[in-house]
Amino acid sequence: MRRGRGRMRPMRKLVIASGNAGKLREIQTILGPLGCEVLTQAALGIAEAEEPHFTFIENALAKARHVAQIAGLPALADDSGVCAVALGGEPGVHSARYAGNSASREERDARNNDKLVTALAACTDHRAYYYCAMVLVRHAADPQPLIGEGYWWGEIRAEARGRNGFGYDPHFFLPELGKTAAELDPEQKNRLSHRGRALRQLVEKLRDFP
Repeated sequence: MRRGRGRMRPMRKLVIASGNAGKLREIQTILGPLGCEVLTQAALGIAEAEEPHFTFIENALAKARHVAQIAGLPALADDSGVCAVALGGEPGVHSARYAGNSASREERDARNNDKLVTALAACTDHRAYYYCAMVLVRHAADPQPLIGEGYWWGEIRAEARGRNGFGYDPHFFLPELGKTAAELDPEQKNRLSHRGRALRQLVEKLRDFP
């Protein structure tokens, strides 16, 4: 029998499997209404997992299981990236390391953006979308992980605008708003973004979580 909707299964603690400060801020804000204690893997001294897979969902699941195994707690992980139509979906799962894996996160972001803008310079189609796969496991061997997905369409602009956000946000332009993702305030971004949509979808599934 299906569980009645409206009551969410209580979860006292949850670990976010990410070391990205920008992601952590967004996820923790959206998870606020759950009323559980949200921990981070860094606070627990857990190293980041490898992300060797070819799909976002597989990478997110690997990260969630890794943290759940070590922490002994439910774990939430996401894998996300920007996908340019003219580049056949690149950088996709390679978004975070598109221009290499050395240097600080800020330096990598700058290099990644430069590489993407350069790759699209000769293209007439600058459409792109952010995609996010969000995965929650109750324990490391959870046979029924919850999965939420979110898309956010826009286009890549050569000019960087805005100081908010992170990653490709300064170049991710939203024609309907006339702004980049980095020009949105946090509340507006969480309402519209791929990550916000994926997490809200996952939270909704929690209502029927056995």
